[in-house]
Parts: sequence; C-alpha cells; structure tokens
Amino acid sequence: MSTHLSSTGKRPAIYCVIPAAGVGKRMQANVPKQYLTINNKTILEHTVERLQSVSCVEQVVIAINPEDQYFSKLNLDYEVKVVFGGDERINSVLAGLKAIDSNEDAWVLVHDAARPNVSVDDIEKLVESCFEQSCGGILATPVRDTMKRGNKKGGQSIDHAFIDHTEDRENLWHALTPQFFELNQLIEALEQGLKDNITLTDEASAIENADKPVLLVEGRADNLKITRPEDLALATFYLNHLESN
Repeated sequence: MSTHLSSTGKRPAIYCVIPAAGVGKRMQANVPKQYLTINNKTILEHTVERLQSVSCVEQVVIAINPEDQYFSKLNLDYEVKVVFGGDERINSVLAGLKAIDSNEDAWVLVHDAARPNVSVDDIEKLVESCFEQSCGGILATPVRDTMKRGNKKGGQSIDHAFIDHTEDRENLWHALTPQFFELNQLIEALEQGLKDNITLTDEASAIENADKPVLLVEGRADNLKITRPEDLALATFYLNHLESN
C-alpha cells in the first residue's frame, strides 16, 4: 500500500460508510434488496465481509432505515457502527460520515450495500492511486458499448424511447463504488451540494460541484450493483467465481 502521509506525518485513518437505508423498489422483492440472500448470506453481509477484508479499513459504518426490521437479525462476523440514514442516499451517506469519530486527516470509502462482488485488490488499488495523486477518486469501468441518447416523445412508456443521437463513448466511464475521499472535504461538498440544490447521484458529483479533481481508477466489470431481479443470478455467479479465486 501507499505510504501517503497526513499533515501530522502519520498515515491517514481510513473508514468505510455503507448507505443501506433504501427499500430497492425495482427489485420487486418483499424485503429490501440488501437483505436478499446469496449462498445463505444476505447481500449486505457479503458486502460488509468484503470491506472488512481490506486491511487498511479501521471501521465500517452502516446507515440503515429507522424502520429497518432486518439488520438486527444478521449474523455479522465483524463489529460495525450503525446509524440511521435518511430518505435519499445523500442523507444516509452524510449520517454515516458524521458518525465517524476521527481527526481531520481521515479518509473514507463510500460503498453501495448492493455491490457484494467488489474485489479487495480493486479497493486497495483505489486507495493507493488516490494517495499517489493526492486527490480523491472512484472505481470505474470504461464504456465499451455504443451509447445512445434517448428522446422520449408522445407520452411513451418508461421502458422505451426513440434515439436522439449517438454519444461519443471516448472518455466515458461507468461510475462504480467504492468512492474514496478525504472525510471533511466530502462532508463539506455534500452539504454544499444540498444547499445548491444540485442533483447528487454519487459522492464524486458533490466533489465535482466543489471544483475538486476526482481520479478515475479502472476496476473490475463484475463489481455489479444489484438493482433488478435479473442482477441477482449474475451477482451470484460473479461472487462464486470471485470467492473461488
């Protein structure tokens, strides 16, 4: 790992926040998607296990829904800190960030609860790359498919549209998680984004809004976010393959 040092001459503490307060309506399941099971473990348990396997992570903070009826039934092998999240992802992330009790030089990985397949090697590469460049960054994959910009006309349904034009895919990336930033910088950027009424779909968009650089670090394409029913089978395949290697 990198020997990046903080202003105090010590390596910064690294924490992880997992926003897990969502209900996952697109999964069409009777439980939030993070509590669906793969190989007799919930998706959230797999995700926590993966993050706790990263040697540089000092603590994992999980933001859950205040009405969550499932988390207390989990059989986690690791001690985590639990806080209540909010209605939107940004609110849950902020709750998790503010629950971290650390000095001003701490850094934080923010990772989707429904990405259980992330590899430890990718996380360590992200941390090392960001420290080498002295800026925050995200795991991402280059766009390989031809990209079309849709243009809905005439009251079309949500599942189809006409092509408006073809996007140039050069320099386009799919954003993944974890996303890795200095703790206080991220808190300030998220709060400013809320104040500015900016649409913040991930942590990097808040840092971009603050005119700070964000590094793109190529990660594995099997770092899948489970969003729809068909994702579960694919995530199971990827997870079994990852754990067998």
